[in-house]
Amino acid sequence: MTSPRILLVEDDNAIRTMLHKVLQKEGFQDVDGATTQKQALTLCHTHTYDFILLDVMLPDGDGFEICRQIRHQSGATIFFVTAKDSDFDKLSGFAIGGDDYITKPFNPLEIVARIRARLLRPASAPSTDASSHAYERFTIDARAGTLTVLGERTSCPALVFQLLLFFCRHPGQVFHKEQLYEKVWGDEHYYDAHTVTVHIRRIREKIEANPSKPEYIETVRGLGYRFIPDGDGS
Repeated sequence: MTSPRILLVEDDNAIRTMLHKVLQKEGFQDVDGATTQKQALTLCHTHTYDFILLDVMLPDGDGFEICRQIRHQSGATIFFVTAKDSDFDKLSGFAIGGDDYITKPFNPLEIVARIRARLLRPASAPSTDASSHAYERFTIDARAGTLTVLGERTSCPALVFQLLLFFCRHPGQVFHKEQLYEKVWGDEHYYDAHTVTVHIRRIREKIEANPSKPEYIETVRGLGYRFIPDGDGS
């Protein structure tokens, strides 16, 4: 497999140098660096990257704005690597197109492991990647980071939002709890079934007319869960 091209966007020289050395030591030789939003956008316009490791707080702007701009032209896997660790920040990062969110301080080998996991992951079934998904009862907008239920804006914790968005992007597909945990929580080494169950319940409480008799998030006995768009139920 050809080594992926990686862009490090980090204004802290020590962190950027450390990550660069670790990535190269682990076999990732094609690594570029940027310290500002302007440098990062210039590099993204002139090169094609497979992975972008993106700090949020930069001297001339923020990583969220970089992500917004490059998402229109690039399919790169974007990892936010930042000290901003609130639920709102994480939600914002995922909503505008980030694929992972890693908070500082971090173990650089964890980033290496996450890159390798993405490279080894088989291509998934076709999905619907539109930023906005509208249904009879609710609309979810990935770019705006909003969930609207029956015409009213509804507050939604970051991982509840991300899980619902994942379902909307993969209608009709059955996912067991471990798959959902890996794809939404981004951790293939640790798995908590109870966490998934709780988040499914929270989604149903927000979007279903009757959470105890769900029409959108269907339980497939013995297999997992499936998202049923309007009119597609059996």
